[in-house]
Amino acid sequence: MAASPSREAPNPQAVAANQLTVAGNACGPTALLNSFRFGTKNWQRASLALGGENDKQRIQTIIRRYGMRPSNHINGRARWSKKGVNIADLEDIANEMTVGQALPIVRQDVLFLKQGESQEKLLKRVHYQLNTSLAKGLPPVLSIRRYAKRGKGGEWIVLDAHFVTLTSIPRKLEKGARSFPVTYVDPWGGKTCQGSIGIPARAILSDAPVTSPCLEAVFPQASVGRKLARPGEPTALTLAAMLGRW
Repeated sequence: MAASPSREAPNPQAVAANQLTVAGNACGPTALLNSFRFGTKNWQRASLALGGENDKQRIQTIIRRYGMRPSNHINGRARWSKKGVNIADLEDIANEMTVGQALPIVRQDVLFLKQGESQEKLLKRVHYQLNTSLAKGLPPVLSIRRYAKRGKGGEWIVLDAHFVTLTSIPRKLEKGARSFPVTYVDPWGGKTCQGSIGIPARAILSDAPVTSPCLEAVFPQASVGRKLARPGEPTALTLAAMLGRW
């Protein structure tokens, strides 16, 4: 059976912004800038409205103008800090950046199993939302987290988190599929990477594979959290949330 045709970002020739021109914790604002830049002309217009002579200035504008405002979700903290930004605050930043641009609302979703949802339905839901956002002209921003299974009790702990921008996905999820390939832009270096998103074949955040509550992001080129893992420690990169339109 032939593979499903791909759904591509509207502006695939865009030049990706690199968070390292500003800081190692600027992945959220940079992934958002890349989302707008790789989107339709209307979304590109919102990125151009930032002004600036280069990406360093544009990313700094996002942080200073929108990221330094008080968080509506964490009391007593700015949206963007030394720890970066969370998906809810990034949603607020995105929607404030488009004020006056006649653009639709962007929303976020946490990509873990809902009550009564199977792993297969979660995979279908995630594929639908990612595909729909690309079809509507906005490459979605993905929140990924690397976990490690640590200690005698084998507790899963978060090592680090990161944001990337999805630019390509199969238009259809094949019948019985347990994963699908993706292309994404990593703001760490502003590079285009390939990987896959799927139902884990091993136990992640659970005692057995069939009860894993999330999807695994098999992104071989993603370095997030790797250096924080201890020798011999099981680790996993998961898809935690997304920001887009669906």
